[in-house]
Amino acid sequence: MGLTFGGKTYKLKFGHRGGNQPVKDLSCGKIDITSQNHGFCVDINSIDPDKIEITHINSNDQTLEGMKHKSLPIFSVQYHPEASPGPHDASYLFNRFTEMMRKGSII
Repeated sequence: MGLTFGGKTYKLKFGHRGGNQPVKDLSCGKIDITSQNHGFCVDINSIDPDKIEITHINSNDQTLEGMKHKSLPIFSVQYHPEASPGPHDASYLFNRFTEMMRKGSII
């Protein structure tokens, strides 16, 4: 999603690996413990704030972990919510997705 809307990526020094990555949901301040396995990140400064809202950041290194489009019904996260390492920390994302489909609009 980041690349599609004009963002740039870069290689992380160590990458985000394992089932213990803390991610902050900026809408409420909650920290999710997430499962991750990636070595690249979207540069948070390359995102157009008029089109994209930053929704999640990694609490360890402040890198971009989630975003949503401001006018299209699209959102994404840069971790594996289906892995549920918390054990259910990220389950709200699936609820958000199904509610977005039900309403046919952005949440």
